[in-house]
Amino acid sequence: MELCGIAIRKRPRADMQPLERCHISPQRGLEGDFRGKPGKRQLTLLSLQSWQQVCAELNQDIPWWIRRANLLVSGVEFGAHDVGKTLCFGDVVVQITRETDPCKRMDEAVSGLRTALEPSWRGGVCCRVITGGDAVIGQRIEWLTR
Repeated sequence: MELCGIAIRKRPRADMQPLERCHISPQRGLEGDFRGKPGKRQLTLLSLQSWQQVCAELNQDIPWWIRRANLLVSGVEFGAHDVGKTLCFGDVVVQITRETDPCKRMDEAVSGLRTALEPSWRGGVCCRVITGGDAVIGQRIEWLTR
């Protein structure tokens, strides 16, 4: 698996800002992201393969950050079996806590996007930060628990 994208938003409903790197901590989640407080939804991961399926289904090339996820990950498709498992990239360790439910904002961005994200956890997963560190596009991601 590989970290393919990083994005934050400074406040609710703000546009996502793609980044090349960021700091992640258990106290703040992604540095600069409004949702970073401790809890089960400190950051969100989106599968590149799942996003490609969504784009193909909608017959559109949509930037991944329209999904409003924080991290884009290649080489994995998430599912219910991943809840409770941990991933690491660099010094960062995160635990998958639940599915990220697509909201009505998805259809505000692209007609039909919410429905396309609903099957098979295509909308991604929410995570809690266990150990902080720096995230950089291109980092290798590994399962600590499988």
